Parts: sequence; structure tokens; C-alpha cells
Amino acid sequence: MKLHVSITRLAVTSALMTLAVPAMAQDATLDVSAEVKASCIAATTPVAFGQVDVTAATAFNGNGVLNMTCTNGTSWAVSADAGQGTGATLADRRMSNGDGNLLSYVLYTDSSRTQIWGDGVNEATTTFADVGTGTLQSKTIYAKVPGGQTSLPAGTYDDIVNLTVSY
Repeated sequence: MKLHVSITRLAVTSALMTLAVPAMAQDATLDVSAEVKASCIAATTPVAFGQVDVTAATAFNGNGVLNMTCTNGTSWAVSADAGQGTGATLADRRMSNGDGNLLSYVLYTDSSRTQIWGDGVNEATTTFADVGTGTLQSKTIYAKVPGGQTSLPAGTYDDIVNLTVSY
């Protein structure tokens, strides 16, 4: 009887081993891909001169900020137009009070206020340019209202400058 049990166990064990091993096996692969595209996001904080005394012979300085976030390794440049003031140029932008009065100002890319911010081509201007890091890059916009604009009436003057981001 012991012999009979051992043969039965052997037969069951052999049958289970046959079921546990698959008759065929095949390997496969799964391809995964993505394309990271170059991109940039621009934002600004306004240039606000505050109260300007046009009777003073001295210039009034102000600052704003250009904030850029571009894909790591992406070269970028930001140019600025002359603004919306009548007769404005890149070297002599003009804020308006809405009554035809124009307050001249200039935007610069450097703290010494010698590099006029423009399109990088006309009127010997320059642009803000850098290479993206994937994180926020802040550039100071330097500005100046030249002194001696004594004919202007009191009031609020403003302008809108359009920016072009190239990357």
C-alpha cells in the first residue's frame, strides 16, 4: 500500500510540473517616447515713475521687470516697439495724457541707461537675450523720463509698449 501511494504522488507531482511550465513563451518590448518642445513664457511688471516734476531740469529714473521662463537650453530674445504715443521712436517713446500732451521717456537694458531697448536693429538699439534654464529668469528694465519737459500740464500719462519674444 505504501508503494501505491508513492506512485500516485509521483504521478500527481509530474502532472503539476507539466502544467506549471508553459508550452511556449515570447518576449516583447514597449516603446515609449516624448518630444520636449522649445517654449517660452514672458511676463512683465510695469515701469512706474511715480510723481514726476517736469519743472526740474533733472531726469527721473524708474524700473520694471521682464520675467522669462524658457525651456532649458533654448536661446531667447525680447524686443520692444516704440509704444503707442504719437510720433514715438525707440529712442524717444511718449506717454500720453489722452488730451494730446506727450511725456517723453526711454527704456534701457542696462543700469547705466546707455543701451536703448528696441528691436536690436533700428536706432542702435539692443534686446534682452539669454539662454533658458527651465526656471524663471528676471531682467530689470531701466527707464528714464528726461528733464526739461516744462510745457506739460499736470495729469496721468501712460503708454503701452508691445514686446516680441523670439526663441
